[in-house]
Parts: sequence; structure tokens; C-alpha cells
Amino acid sequence: MTTANGQTPAPFMQDAPAVISTLGTDAHQGLTSEQAAHNLNQYGPNAFTKPKPESMLSRIVKTAADPMLIMLMIAAAITLGVNITRAMAGGHADILECVGIFFAIALSVTITVVMEGRSAKAFEALNDINDDTTVTVVRDGEVTLVSQRDITIGDVLQISTGDKLPADARLIESNDLTADESALTGESVPSAKAADAVFTDPKTPVADRTNMLYSGCFVTAGNGRAVVTAVGDDTEFGKIARELRAADTGMTPLQEKLAKLGKVIAVVGSIVAALVFVLQVARFVASGTASFDTISEAFITSITLIVAAVPEGLPTIVAACLAVNIIKMSKQNALVKKMVACETIGCINVICSDKTGTLTQNRMTVIEAYNAPGRALEKPEQIRNRMLLENFCVNGTADVTFPGATEAEAGAMPEFIGNPTECALLVAAHKAGLDYRIRRERATVLHTYPFSSETKSMTTVVRDGDGITVFAKGSPEKMLDLCAVDAKTRGEIEREIAKFQAQSCRVLGFAHRHISDKDADTAALDYAADRAGLESGMMFDGFVAIVDPLREDVPGAVERCRKAGIELKMLTGDNIVTATAIANELGILDERHIAVEARQIEEMSDEELSREIGRIRVIARSTPVIKMRVVNALKAQGNVVAVTGDGINDAPAIKNADVGIAMG
Repeated sequence: MTTANGQTPAPFMQDAPAVISTLGTDAHQGLTSEQAAHNLNQYGPNAFTKPKPESMLSRIVKTAADPMLIMLMIAAAITLGVNITRAMAGGHADILECVGIFFAIALSVTITVVMEGRSAKAFEALNDINDDTTVTVVRDGEVTLVSQRDITIGDVLQISTGDKLPADARLIESNDLTADESALTGESVPSAKAADAVFTDPKTPVADRTNMLYSGCFVTAGNGRAVVTAVGDDTEFGKIARELRAADTGMTPLQEKLAKLGKVIAVVGSIVAALVFVLQVARFVASGTASFDTISEAFITSITLIVAAVPEGLPTIVAACLAVNIIKMSKQNALVKKMVACETIGCINVICSDKTGTLTQNRMTVIEAYNAPGRALEKPEQIRNRMLLENFCVNGTADVTFPGATEAEAGAMPEFIGNPTECALLVAAHKAGLDYRIRRERATVLHTYPFSSETKSMTTVVRDGDGITVFAKGSPEKMLDLCAVDAKTRGEIEREIAKFQAQSCRVLGFAHRHISDKDADTAALDYAADRAGLESGMMFDGFVAIVDPLREDVPGAVERCRKAGIELKMLTGDNIVTATAIANELGILDERHIAVEARQIEEMSDEELSREIGRIRVIARSTPVIKMRVVNALKAQGNVVAVTGDGINDAPAIKNADVGIAMG
């Protein structure tokens, strides 16, 4: 298959057999050892190309290129020249003055190089935390573990819940597979994947390519197989990393101010020196004492005035103050890569923030549970409906590791393993006083119907004493359809559900049915085939509202920004409904400010964006390109812009901002 221009279409635009054929691999046997070695040699290791380490000399030259230091070096050169001239003429040479200026230059450069060098080492240490891992692949017809660096194009990956994806890959098979792509796309909800999906539009956004898996993302549920289509710099993560290496950050506000001050000092000092020189020459001419020696002395005096106008101590004082700030911020777990960023933070008047993981916790959480028998809303710790809690525990495959009771673990968050929604239910059960692991150990699971986009539900059949219990969860509408609920009660429940959906909560319904051994021959039931029969006549137990909650300190921080005259804009990969709900909760939107989708920004020219950017406070479905364009538009209007984010999708905007703040 080829496109109109004769090129092979992207993997997401081909079906799985076509991709496998194009890559010369086998869906069941994988690559041979010879093919893997050939491809590894052709495409290179599965790692990002690291930039060449910056030499000490290069770092010193860059630091010395500061406008004030350049002016100071010119002043030092002039002073040295003047003193050499005086010494040659038999006059007094002030060597101490020369030494003082050169010492001030050296001290300023040393402080900056040392402090930024320490920060660079800290960042390198953080990068080294991600040790090389092993990946399950099929080679020579056998399932084997291969180093992540040795994964190559054409390798067939075995994918299962909890895996971190080592490269970009096209799905071959998928069984109820979902992936957390928030780091790449900003989507807070895991993306459902389907191997049989094929797209025709080459501009299909990364977040909508349901037949692809991407490097750096995580499998939250299901399993499958995928063929690697891109490694290293050619992955979506790698493309963004390449753009970052080529980005030019320009001068910071502090550097611009110092450069402006340097120009003012140079111009004013030169004018004053010229006037003094002219006046002295005029006086010598008028008094008849004009000679080469007197005019030379007048010239040297004028040059000395220019040097005197230069504040030799300013660069050193600035460097020392910024160094102190770096030390203070490091004590608050904030690493500063460039010293001037400490000062620039104080000039910020616009903050562009990601939502998922920055404003919110990126951790799905049950905030309310509706107890259908009691017709009441309950907080997680108040839930006492036994069948609802049993459903949370046994009708799922996720796991949660809860922190211990030691002092070191007291403030730690539970660790999610698997589907974030199921993990949220397990945390809710834990808050209600139920240990899900004990409940699972006691439960004899006879059959499980996994969640799918077609059924919109998951059902588990459990042996329960004198019979079996069928637990179902899924969309609340689907659960209500499975239950015998009268019209009045259903209307009441639907109104409660609508309230939470209007707040952009994810609502999940629950139901169960107990089948006694006395009422039916449960041993003869065909659990694998009779799903409709098992799910008939169920009892509706209730529903839960799940959200990605705001970080505890965010509302206060937003209010402090507002009082300080700093405008907050939210750039998120989530849909506009979710984005608007969070923005309203934070008070970002009002009658004068609006929320838009990224496609609306794409349709605007630079002039239109410049006119509208003041009104726009929220941009949903944001892409890295859109975020970067918004930052550049704000900077072009003279704003000092900070960008906060925790994913690779935020990286281009972070790099282009006046201050980039990487969270996490």
C-alpha cells in the first residue's frame, strides 16, 4: 500500500498485516536474531541521542558573554591600557585597580559556573534514576527478555498491564487494552486501544490513534501484542526531544535589563567623558598650555571617567544573590538549572499551566458514592453497603500498594498498579475499612467478562456460600438497564448522576445478582456463554463519582497569583468539558474570559491569536505545538511567561518560556 505521492503511509493508517509485511517481520515468530542485529545496526539503539557534554571552557565563555560582564571586561582592558600608558610615560600606574576589576569578573564567572554545574549534576543524577529495563519480546519464535536499548524496529512486543512501553508500536492484537498517555498527550483518562482500527487522515492527532502505543507511556489494563515501528529519536517522545535541542531560549528579562543598563552606562559615560575632554582641551588652548602631554593626560582622564562609571561590583553581587536563591530553592526540592531564572520568577505576569499532574494529582479518586438501597450520598469512608464494597474488591484486576505506618511512609500516596479507575475503587474500599486483598483471597472467581467498549461493563461471577453472586460494573445507564428499577426511582437516580456528570465527574454504576443453588443448578450454568442470562434481573447497588482531584495547595496558589496580578492560563490535553469544570472550580473563567479547543487556535492567524489571547484562559485538547505557539504569542506582547508541566507534551513550551518549571 502506498499513498498518492508514492510513500508508505504511517503505521496507524495501515492494518496490522500490512505493517508487519512492510517491516519484514512475523506476527508470531518475531524477528530472527540476524534480522534483529541488522535492524539494530541500521536504526541504531533504542535511546535518545544525548547532546555532546558542554566543556568547562564553553561554560565559562557562555557565562562571560553576559552584557554587564562584557562591559566590565572592556573597562578592565581600558584601565589596563591607561595604566600601561602611564607607566611607560613615567607616571603612577594603579595596578591594584586593574587587579580588582579582573577579580570581580573572575568571581562572578566562578560563582555562576560552579552553581549551575552543581545543578547540572543534580539533573544528571535524576536522569540516571531510569535504569535500563528488560522488555518481553518474541524473537526466533520464542518469548524472551531483551534490554530496552536493544529493542529495534520489527520486534514483536508482548504487552500486559503495568508495562512501560519501550518504543512506538503498532498493535497486532489487543484484549481490552488501555494505556495511560498523559505524559505525551495530557489526557487524564487512559486511552482505549484497538488493534483493528485503521485511520485515513494523516493528521489524526496522537491522542486519537487508538491502534498505536507510544514510548514512555504505561499499559493500565488488558494485554496484547504490538510490532515496533519507531525507536529512539524517531519516537514521538524523541521528536519532541529533538525540537528541544534545537530551540533557542533567547535572553531572560534580567539579562535584557542588564544589557539595557550597560548600554545606558556606556552612552552616558562616553558623552560625559567626551564633554570633559573637550572642556579640558579648550581650557589648555585658552591658557596657552596645550601640548601633546597635557592633551594626552586629558584623554586618559576622560577614559578613566568611563571606567569609573562602570559598576564593577554589580555582576558579582547579582551572581552572589542568585546563588543564595538557588541554595534556598534547593532546600524546598526545587532544582534551578539557570541562575538568572531565580530573578525572572519575580517578573512573571502570566503562568501557562498544564492540568493533569500539575493542577491535579493525576490520580483518580472516588469523591462520592450513591447508596441505592439507602437513597443517600456517602463519602468513601462512610460506605457501608456490603455488596457495593464487594464489587469494588472482587470485580477488577488492578492492585494498590498502600503506604505503611512508619514515620517515613506516613505522608506517602498509595501506588496504583493497573487501571486507575479500578485503583480508585480499591482506595475507596480501603477508606471504608475493607482490605481488598483479603476479600479477593476468599472469593472463588468462576468467570470474568472483561470490560469492553462494546458492552461498557465488566462482570465477575463468584462462588458465594449457598450459590453464586454476579457482580457487574460499568456505565450507570447500562447498569440501570440490567436492573428492575421503577420509573420514579430511576428518574431520581438519573438526576443525581446528571449532577456529577455536569461537574465532569466520571460516573460508574454497580449492580449484583445472587443465584441460590436451590433456585438453579448453578453447577450446570455455562458461565462463558450465558452472560445475558447471568446479568438479567440484577439489583442496582448504586454508583460512584470519580475525579482527578486538585492538588491541595492549588486553590490557595491560584488565589495568591490573582492577588499578585499574575494571570493563569490552563493548557490541557483533556476535553473541553473536563477542562472547563476544573477552571470553574479554580475561578479561572468569568464573563470576560473563555475556554476554547486547540483546533480553534490552529485556525487562527498569528494576528488573530495575538488579539484573542488576552480573552482565552483555557485551551483544551492542547498539543505541544499549540502550547508553544501560545507562549510565543504572549512573549511577543511583552509578557514574562512561566510554563509549568509534568509531561513530555509540555516540554517545548517549558523550553521556550521565560521560566520553565518541570513538575515531578
